[in-house]
Amino acid sequence: MHHTDLEKLSSILIELYEKMSSWEHAVIKESGLTPAQMHAIEILGHQESLRMKELAQKLGVTTGTLTVMTDRLEQSKLIERMPNKKDRRSIVVVLTKKGQRYFEEHHKLHLELTREITSSLSEDEAKRLYTFMEKLVSFF
Repeated sequence: MHHTDLEKLSSILIELYEKMSSWEHAVIKESGLTPAQMHAIEILGHQESLRMKELAQKLGVTTGTLTVMTDRLEQSKLIERMPNKKDRRSIVVVLTKKGQRYFEEHHKLHLELTREITSSLSEDEAKRLYTFMEKLVSFF
């Protein structure tokens, strides 16, 4: 890729990140949660349960940072820690009913945004976008 094209791509990726981040902050503002807390709820909403170490890896944080976050989410009655049925030495984190409602509401907003983003794309373009996004995500 030519240097000028690389600069343009870098610029558009940064702009996309900033716009997505601004959108995320705006939609969670009323929840009283931080983006990281909502991201944890989002991850847990797609899983039945996760060990603390697994959730920390998916969030890209240390288990120490996650412990502080889960303390707050547990105090807000959005998650609960439970003994791991498969390994009694570890703890799993699950959403409470209240946490599940937060997840469902937030996930609905993600689906609406995705629908809006893809509304001007053909079916083929949407499939290619998905393929490109999968490659980008797998890079990290």
